Amino acid sequence: MRLYAERPVLRTRQLTADLLLLAWAVLWVLVARAVHGAVLVLAEPGVALESLGGSIRDTMGDAAGVAEDVPLVGDDLSAPFSALGESGSGLAGAGQGLQDAVHTLAWLLAAALVVVPVGWALVRWGSWRVGWAREAAAATGLDVELLAARAVATAPLPKLARLPAGTGAAWRAGDAGAAGALAELELRRLGLRSVRGVDRAQLR
Repeated sequence: MRLYAERPVLRTRQLTADLLLLAWAVLWVLVARAVHGAVLVLAEPGVALESLGGSIRDTMGDAAGVAEDVPLVGDDLSAPFSALGESGSGLAGAGQGLQDAVHTLAWLLAAALVVVPVGWALVRWGSWRVGWAREAAAATGLDVELLAARAVATAPLPKLARLPAGTGAAWRAGDAGAAGALAELELRRLGLRSVRGVDRAQLR
């Protein structure tokens, strides 16, 4: 499958579109990275909460261990410290949960910022580029008469008006030069210099 036109004008447009698509994708990747980093700042309270909970858990755990060593009343003395230690564990878990939620949100926002605008541009770019490639490939199997008929049906009126007077009548009469001139319009639209079965001399 042909990827680029042979004629410089259309080929330049295609290359420009490819580069613009690449630049657009890079732009949104950079934006997504910036947003991802900004959202992760919201996880800092969760980090502090997890650290505080872990500190309470460890401190109360040590205190409960010491209290258990007290004869006769060790179990009773250690119970409050153990309860506080469990509260610290819950606090640390809440902090970790907050961090996980923020990380998930950051990745979702980053993915959306890349997928939506880049996907939209990719669909538009792809429809144009694939459509052109299919038309260019199909044109390689057409002869001068079919290309001329295509030009008569679809070429812009200003371009048809620039043809020599009587081109239409000459084409209907089977004149090879007129057919070649019309076929040239279609080839120029597709950015092709020549196709199989078309005499180059007819297209000059």
